[in-house]
Amino acid sequence: MNKFRRPPGRRSPSIRCDEFIEYKNTSLLRRFISEQGKILSKRINRLTSKQQRMVATAVKRARILALLPFSNNEN
Repeated sequence: MNKFRRPPGRRSPSIRCDEFIEYKNTSLLRRFISEQGKILSKRINRLTSKQQRMVATAVKRARILALLPFSNNEN
């Protein structure tokens, strides 16, 4: 018996087919950022490599344009 089996059934994709990954869509980009403001990995986000690269580029552009914060340090 393999103790590292995946659960049965497919997991739903985190990006729907009608959603575009671009820096202006901040509500979509916030789903891929942790509470500390870090970009989450593609394994956690359930993204393909191409989608993860597009998300990373869009988040970085949104940060430069002050649409998203660089960090979320609220002490």
